[in-house]
Amino acid sequence: MAYPWTLRTRNLTRQQLPILMGILNVTPDSFSDGGQFCTIDQAVARGKAMEAEGASILDIGGESTRPGAAPVGVDEELRRTIPVIQRLAKEVGIPISIDTTKSEVARQALDAGAEIVNDISGLTFDPHMLEICRQHDAGICVMHIQGTPQTMQLNPVYSNVVAEVTEFLQQQVDRCLMAGIPPERMCIDPGIGFGKTAEHNLELLRSVSSLQKYLQRPVLIGHSRKRFLSKVLGRPVEEHLAGTIGVSIGLAAAGCDILRIHDVLPVRDALVAWLALQTETMN
Repeated sequence: MAYPWTLRTRNLTRQQLPILMGILNVTPDSFSDGGQFCTIDQAVARGKAMEAEGASILDIGGESTRPGAAPVGVDEELRRTIPVIQRLAKEVGIPISIDTTKSEVARQALDAGAEIVNDISGLTFDPHMLEICRQHDAGICVMHIQGTPQTMQLNPVYSNVVAEVTEFLQQQVDRCLMAGIPPERMCIDPGIGFGKTAEHNLELLRSVSSLQKYLQRPVLIGHSRKRFLSKVLGRPVEEHLAGTIGVSIGLAAAGCDILRIHDVLPVRDALVAWLALQTETMN
């Protein structure tokens, strides 16, 4: 079953294929694309290109959350993201997401035209984040993380990763509800690569449909170019495109609602080809 995700000005619902969220990192140090889109013009051009390639959401981040990344101050994160959001809000027709854990960055991004807050902490790092999201009628991505970006990959341990991640996500959904945020404004993300080993990630990817059914919210997965693919493929991060596409097709088959990806066009083409085969088979 596809669950709708209500944003400030529109609803998003998976149709035959997952919704594609294009990643736009305006950072010098993100794990696979740091430094590529650091000027406003570069970032805006990339955002417009991803819309043309088939992205239905643009996710803009001004602080790297790769394992071990150094924190970025509020002022610097604002400097990197807000001018880009202001431009893109006028130049694209798809919703914009701000990837941040800071309520002040979220507030200014939403004022600048963003409609989604994608918070890797599950809205736990900043005590004011819930209220900012409620006031702005923002769509929210509630994600699981174990630890912080500085500590999360040191020694991630779970007794049962699927059960523990599901419990955390349920708790955060309940917090949002208690704060006055309606359930249709939330999607959930098990946090692939955020305090998990490769096997933990694979277990969670295999459990997408059960997460969706249990929590009754759309599921977003961010697997693009992630390090667990090195374990699966035996290849470095710059050779993860084929693995990203393979996982994307598997997630589409499992009914995943939203895929957060760097390489919009090849993933979209692969999904369209896969769907054509499914349609022909069903006929």
